[in-house]
Amino acid sequence: MTDTLRPSPSAGAHHERPFPRDPGQWEKEHSRALRTGHIRDHTCSDACEVVIVHERTGWGWFAWTIPGDGSPPEIPLQIGVLPPGATRVHRLALRWLTRRPAQRIALSPVPGSLRFSAAVIALISLAAGLSAIAQGIPVDVVLPAMLLAPILAEHLPGRLDARAREHVRSVEGDDAVPYLQRLAALHTYLVQAATGNDRYELRRSAETGHNLLWDAADLLQTTRGTHSAPAELINRERLMLQLVDQVAQLLQRTATGPGTADAGQPREPVRPRGPYPSGVRPTTAQHKSSAGPLKGTFLMPTTEPTPSARPHRRCSGRTGR
Repeated sequence: MTDTLRPSPSAGAHHERPFPRDPGQWEKEHSRALRTGHIRDHTCSDACEVVIVHERTGWGWFAWTIPGDGSPPEIPLQIGVLPPGATRVHRLALRWLTRRPAQRIALSPVPGSLRFSAAVIALISLAAGLSAIAQGIPVDVVLPAMLLAPILAEHLPGRLDARAREHVRSVEGDDAVPYLQRLAALHTYLVQAATGNDRYELRRSAETGHNLLWDAADLLQTTRGTHSAPAELINRERLMLQLVDQVAQLLQRTATGPGTADAGQPREPVRPRGPYPSGVRPTTAQHKSSAGPLKGTFLMPTTEPTPSARPHRRCSGRTGR
């Protein structure tokens, strides 16, 4: 009897809430939002500047908003993914994009707002400019510098944000984020299984999971949802589930030792969970997907009998007299 592929129960428990391994961090962020920011509630409009809490991971980040009732959110506002084999530039882009949002000052007479840092720099540049003029420095030299400093403080961070987003892939939207959140939970399980373990299979599974997550983020970012590319997304989730199942079996065999009864039995892939477009459903386990495994995808090989374990045939030739 073949068993249905069932990932480890802990595989889906990651990132259903923010900071699953450090719940106290969420309490700190919630207290800070009560003091310095605006918490999203039923009175919010699209123009509301809400507080965003960034949770960094080894492969990207989650951006969470704080609900008005104080409970931890279930679905993040945004998920970002670093490219596989991220360099120092990619890490710096992640740190820049996940910095704390700038505080802004509302301009009452005119619509809009101003960065608090830009207002502070404007006051500093004004004081420094007046001091320079009093010391005899020409006004045509001091005045452009006084005007340029707050303008750069207001608009330069936005330019840097655009350059940093070129090195990562971020996903937003009610359809795309829950899908990528589920894949991210599976990948987190692979990463934690490979942490502190020198087995090649575990490390390679985590690397392959990162590639699948990166490709899924590209599809969701390009198509703006799960309705335009269902087959490709289903294929990647199926491969991710196969990796999680193989890692779970490997960890179980390592914990219980060799000789388990069903260690070598093949298992059928489970049907990936939605969301799917109307009228589109994943193929069953008996029908193979038209799209094959991704280039570079690594699946753990099944154990084959070694040559030494095969029976030897004794040669019974006769010698002539």
